[in-house]
Amino acid sequence: MMQVFNLKEMTSYPYEERDKNVFYKAEEFKARITELPPGGEMPTCDMASYVIFYVIEGTAELRVNQEKANIKEGQCFITEPATLSMKTKDGIKIMGIQINKS
Repeated sequence: MMQVFNLKEMTSYPYEERDKNVFYKAEEFKARITELPPGGEMPTCDMASYVIFYVIEGTAELRVNQEKANIKEGQCFITEPATLSMKTKDGIKIMGIQINKS
């Protein structure tokens, strides 16, 4: 079955309730929307899965292990399992897809 999602119109719960932001889940992967307010941050977390982030709106500084990158609207970021964190000055809305390692 095909499903179409309007990412720009989706609302999200605060990061602390991020499990409620999962809008699609399968055995192999799950997709969620995450929104951070201006000055917000995603605390450091160890990801056991591959992750694809697509920036819907805004900008942020992303840290993967010891590397830093600035991401902005329209960009996509892909990483293998790693330690991640993110902070934003002006706010950001992203779609994250976690892909289970086989």
